Amino acid sequence: MRIAVAAAMSMAMAAPAGAITYHVDPAHARVRAKVGFFGLGSKTALFPKVEGRVALSDRDAQGLTLDVSIDAQALEAGDPLTRSRLRGADFFDVDRYRHVIFHGSSMTRTGPHSAQVAGTISARGVTRPATLAVDFSRDFAAMTGREPVHIAASTRIDRRDFGVTAYPLIVGRQVTIAIDADLMPGRE
Repeated sequence: MRIAVAAAMSMAMAAPAGAITYHVDPAHARVRAKVGFFGLGSKTALFPKVEGRVALSDRDAQGLTLDVSIDAQALEAGDPLTRSRLRGADFFDVDRYRHVIFHGSSMTRTGPHSAQVAGTISARGVTRPATLAVDFSRDFAAMTGREPVHIAASTRIDRRDFGVTAYPLIVGRQVTIAIDADLMPGRE
């Protein structure tokens, strides 16, 4: 609960002066988490309820504040049994930990419209460092904060780092997270 409250407060804070701000369009944002299953295939969970904001510094190429909140209670999966297990105490434990939070605090540009965003992921009451590889649909030089921007981002985590250790012989340790979202012009 503290993480969700801290994230909500962080998202409500005003962007620094001179920042180019965007908010995540909840109608056009999806997060997918994919994990190996029996070493032969994979299982994917979809998180359709995502909200957040991004503030890019117009003065500092590395300046960034990114806060994204994912509603784990809205988790969807390929079948009811998998959905129930993923929402349960062995995995996301959504009754105790409703949100998964990503907070990005710095950005290293890797191309005209790509970057590495360093920050943290908080899930199940645990916070760990994480880096997102992000592709923006626009060149950084063309971003003014007045036009929509599409992002595709990904990272990989070890589920054990967040206390998710159930079914170690069936479910893989590495989870690939993919974010697909439209960012809309700033909203304070």
